[in-house]
Amino acid sequence: MSRIAERFAVLRREGRGALITFVEGYDPDPATSLAILRGLPGAGADLIEIGVPFTDPMADGPSIQRAGLRALKAGATLAGVLALVRDFRAQDPATPVVLMGYFNPILAYGVARFCTDAAASGVDGLIVVDVPPEEADEIEPQARAQGLDLIRLVAPTTDEARLPRVLAATSGFVYYISITGITGTRSATAEHLRGAVARLRRHTDLPLAIGFGIRTPEQAAEAVRIADAAVVGSALVDTLAASLDAAGRARPDTVRQVLDQVRVLAEAVRGAARSGGG
Repeated sequence: MSRIAERFAVLRREGRGALITFVEGYDPDPATSLAILRGLPGAGADLIEIGVPFTDPMADGPSIQRAGLRALKAGATLAGVLALVRDFRAQDPATPVVLMGYFNPILAYGVARFCTDAAASGVDGLIVVDVPPEEADEIEPQARAQGLDLIRLVAPTTDEARLPRVLAATSGFVYYISITGITGTRSATAEHLRGAVARLRRHTDLPLAIGFGIRTPEQAAEAVRIADAAVVGSALVDTLAASLDAAGRARPDTVRQVLDQVRVLAEAVRGAARSGGG
């Protein structure tokens, strides 16, 4: 059983949803990024998404675009992000790690080599936002051969005709984009989310995660009452950005500020489960 499947199985037995936290690799520098990663599980993150910085992040909103630029300025590369995962894994063998990014850096790295190195580094899943199911053969065989889950994005605009095709190419969990648009810009209503999740449940038994619009503890709690996981990214990236000095460097309390926010989110997610959700 993969780390992702095992983590969701454990949470299901505990009767609660998952908090999935997103951070951009190398933001604002490798040491701070690693310190945040290492602190996330203890702060309450159940799964971790790491953004792979890219020069043309078309699915990302302004906050994550700026995070990517900070990371690239700090020297981020795909190989560097894999090294970050290896360093994280040296202290944490259990928490699932998903890389989220774009296909161009993978293609430049070499698809087969990347999948081999990612698995060896301790990566569990991939979200490649610009590779649709119709082009899955660009990476799916190599990823599956290395035991990597390919996690697909499902949008409000994904219709009934295409949905089965998207889900058939998905493993690990389904990432439901709660809004039409880019990350971190607005939020969906609970009524919309309930309808969307009910539709997805008719087509798949995979865990369902809601992202792209969850910023507050209340929204995270609502998400896990409706689905299996809440993904919080832009809100954490904004906290990190606000903690930096005028030159964009981490301050002594940068890591603490991000992890404190994760603790509050995690408390809300666990409270939602205790109140009868999940």
